[in-house]
Amino acid sequence: MFRFFNASGRFGKTQVFAVLMIFANLLVAGSETIGRREVASMLKTLDSELENREVYISRRRTSIDSLKNVLKCSSISSDDRLSTLLMLGDMYNAYNTDSAVSIYDKGASLARDLKQDSVAVRFELRRLTYLPLLAFISQAEDELSRIDFRSLPKGLQEEYFDAARQMYFYIAAYYVNYPDVYDRYMAKSHDAQKSLIGHLEEGSPRYMLNMGEYYYYNKEYSKTQALAMLLIDQLQPEDNLYARACHLLAEISKARGEHYAYEYYLALSAIADTRGATLEVASLQELGKTIYLNGDVQHAYDYLSVALSDAVECNAPLRILQSSQVLPIIERAQKAEIRSAHIRLYVIMVVMAVLLMILAITLYVLHRKNRQMNRMALRLEEANSTKDVYISQFLNLCSIYMDKLTQFNKMVNRKITTGKVDDLLKIKYIEEHSKEFYDVFDDAFLHIYPNFVAEVNKLLRPEEQIVLREGEKLNTDLRIIAFMRLGIEESSRIAQMMNYSVYTIYTYRNKLKNRAISRETFEGDLMNIKSVS
Repeated sequence: MFRFFNASGRFGKTQVFAVLMIFANLLVAGSETIGRREVASMLKTLDSELENREVYISRRRTSIDSLKNVLKCSSISSDDRLSTLLMLGDMYNAYNTDSAVSIYDKGASLARDLKQDSVAVRFELRRLTYLPLLAFISQAEDELSRIDFRSLPKGLQEEYFDAARQMYFYIAAYYVNYPDVYDRYMAKSHDAQKSLIGHLEEGSPRYMLNMGEYYYYNKEYSKTQALAMLLIDQLQPEDNLYARACHLLAEISKARGEHYAYEYYLALSAIADTRGATLEVASLQELGKTIYLNGDVQHAYDYLSVALSDAVECNAPLRILQSSQVLPIIERAQKAEIRSAHIRLYVIMVVMAVLLMILAITLYVLHRKNRQMNRMALRLEEANSTKDVYISQFLNLCSIYMDKLTQFNKMVNRKITTGKVDDLLKIKYIEEHSKEFYDVFDDAFLHIYPNFVAEVNKLLRPEEQIVLREGEKLNTDLRIIAFMRLGIEESSRIAQMMNYSVYTIYTYRNKLKNRAISRETFEGDLMNIKSVS
């Protein structure tokens, strides 16, 4: 990375050329026009990340609990305890401000007890940085004023100016509606940032980000954009510096009047905050406000609700104040939208009622016009079923006849019992008439269903298909199936007509099902066998 300041703190020709070259290379390498489609895609990604918000927060809680467990170890050395307290305080930063300030205070106290004054100052600087978030503005300024940065070692001087930069920036945010006070604190913040840059390692992400913010304050937007674009290309998306770089790009877009780019980079910054489980955020708040002004009330309400919830959980009064100022406006707008939706719903209901009336009238007219066609259809249906009706009636008569034969058979049995043996010759009457019945039935049925045997075999497995003997029209299996096709489903009625027991008929039917390709639908498939047209 190039050096942007020379030894005197001024820009040199080489340094300016380096910045311009970076910017030119970025433009050639892949700058794209950001429009409505890109913003919509980024908002969709943000919505998805917000749904996973608890997952990211849970990871951060796990890290915090891990550091707490380290501090519980009695064998930990004093230096390790101080180091762990510093890491724990940093882990609480932007997650729970109260806890962060408390941990830094505890670390400062322990460092003083151990006579490690430099470490104590480091804890104090980080503590006072976040005091304004808790509205302790005067206390933060007093504590900073008591620290003489000239007496600090170089590493702590960097910490001092970074703390001053952030602290004054937070204080300025309280006075955004008071331009004179706001400008005064922002000037202090950028003066501290200018001093900070001189203590940072050239080419480091912090150096690049602070240089970019310094350029932005001085309205050198092209240089700022070049550094910010280069920075987000190097950092991980969940890094806090990545979020700050994206927010910086959003501010540049806003200053240039590039509305879509402004929303795009705010969303990108909010995504980084979400992935990093950062609850003290500004990007999501600003995004909610700007999309509200563009009429997207629902998204604005959702984002500001999350931002307010995060601010409350983080215990950051500054962010709570910023979110709560716009939420009532959006809530009123949402209520107005709901009322408008209700009106639209009522209109739709009235239109639907009118359409239903028209439909009812139309159906009534069509019904009257189609009456004759319906009657004709019924007649055709009756004509198609006439053959089935006639043969069913015929079979009913045959059933009665067979029942009489059965009764006659019983009478013969009684005569045998009483010794009237001469009458036994009459038993052949039943067999002869049964055979005649089957012949008549077979002829009549096959006349109506000429392809019956072939159609039945289609329903049976190949190895189970029915093969008739020579001269045989129907066998017992086929007659049972024929009665079923004619709508005689009761095994008792089939048994009467065939002079078999009910159990025998049931056995035949069960075996036929087992021979079928589809046992479950076999009887239903039989009913689909068509008669002769």
